[in-house]
Amino acid sequence: MRTKEKQKKKRNLIDIIRYPIITDKTTKKIENNVYCFKVTKSSNKNEIKLAIESIFNVKVQKVNTINNPPKKKTVGKFRGKVAGYKKAIVKLQTEYSIQLFEDQE
Repeated sequence: MRTKEKQKKKRNLIDIIRYPIITDKTTKKIENNVYCFKVTKSSNKNEIKLAIESIFNVKVQKVNTINNPPKKKTVGKFRGKVAGYKKAIVKLQTEYSIQLFEDQE
């Protein structure tokens, strides 16, 4: 592959992962080497696995995905929708971990 093609592929992999989802439930899962990320709706499990492995330099054991539907929200008398999103639950191999917080060792 040419370098421009490699850079484009790398950029596409970075664009797949939007951000990590940090909640009480997901921080408890980090102890079991399981991480949650918001990803693009069009991505599949193989692309998510490649993206996580290339961005964080880790080995992924398993990837599960969930499509969360849009939610209805009412503000005053107006109704609207909060956009739905796709969540990836990624389990890493035991010898690897991702440092999401600065004080984590």
